[in-house]
Amino acid sequence: MDNLTSKTEDKEIQVGKYKIKVIRDLCIGAASCVAISPKIFKLDNENKAIILNDQDVPESILMAAQSCPTKAIVIIDTETNTQVWPA
Repeated sequence: MDNLTSKTEDKEIQVGKYKIKVIRDLCIGAASCVAISPKIFKLDNENKAIILNDQDVPESILMAAQSCPTKAIVIIDTETNTQVWPA
């Protein structure tokens, strides 16, 4: 199974101090996250955002999450254990 194959579960990765998760049921495939942070996000065969294993600048990831029209990207600050986005 490659990175573009549909995945039914919500994947979570750690980048720097952030834990990032895409809620697939909320994703509408707008691809704003891909445009802002292409090293982390890509659309799969169902036009849903998936998280790649590459690293990116945490600020870029936060901007990508904030650009999502459905707030399908959740970011947790692991140092404080608080949800950064959506706030």
